[in-house]
Amino acid sequence: MCDEFTEQDNDKYRATQASAGNLTRREFSAGVSAAMLAAMLPTTASAAQAGEPAVVESDVLVTTPAGAADCYLVHPAKGKHPAVIMWPDIMGIRPAFRMMGKRLASAGYTVLVVNPYYRTHKGDIISTGEGFHMPEVRERLMPHARSLSPDTCVSDGTAFVAYLDSLAAVDTSRKIGTCGYCMTGSYVIRLAAALPERIGAGASFHGGGLASDATDSPHLLLPKVKAGLLIAIAENDDEKDPQAKTLLRVASDAANVDAEIEVYAGAMHGWCPLDSRVYNEAQAERAWGRMLALFKRELA
Repeated sequence: MCDEFTEQDNDKYRATQASAGNLTRREFSAGVSAAMLAAMLPTTASAAQAGEPAVVESDVLVTTPAGAADCYLVHPAKGKHPAVIMWPDIMGIRPAFRMMGKRLASAGYTVLVVNPYYRTHKGDIISTGEGFHMPEVRERLMPHARSLSPDTCVSDGTAFVAYLDSLAAVDTSRKIGTCGYCMTGSYVIRLAAALPERIGAGASFHGGGLASDATDSPHLLLPKVKAGLLIAIAENDDEKDPQAKTLLRVASDAANVDAEIEVYAGAMHGWCPLDSRVYNEAQAERAWGRMLALFKRELA
């Protein structure tokens, strides 16, 4: 989970990378744009027919018990496909996650990238070039983050599933996948436990609070889960809480849940999103590949 101590780790990591000359064109500045992100994003799309788009994208409103959630929907231009809910990290919906959603859609999925903060803020909550390492950004984000809870995760997630199941672009004969980052990494377990007959796969990247002594810890919900899971853990998160992976392993084995649980060497908390200041291309691509393998296996 993002906090000031995580950011101190990230500062040290960046200083080390800079001294080694490893900060490259993937070092983001205040001038980064969606076009730049798109140019840097590897693609898994098949070549579209001449004159036809590979994917169709739109901004949508999804009705939930708390109101209308503004989301980004993207799917292949033709056919029905398994659906995936993509939950952004603590910095919310923004160009990097729309690009990631589009990339996933190009691999053959109908993807809903959600704004988890729709109750308190519509649209992007941070501007290009801003990050959690900035005190003023943390001060802006935390009230929105505190407005969420395990209950809002399940109520929102249930609404997102119902919305996706209503779409012509979704193959409802297949189960739905989810992926979450940072604070939403736990959402994949919570929603899979709440909707075991509908959620077939969940991928958590540098997720916070997955296994703890709390009575509502996500790992205690694993007996209710019927989904395959990918739990990708940052190296510095593991250093702070080395018992978490063990609790997850023991709980998933006891519940007979097919879970791939791994600490990604050299990857800092937040290494997966394209606009992260500790983005690790090699490990992010590896994690993405493992997610695609999970979805291919569990959503087939």
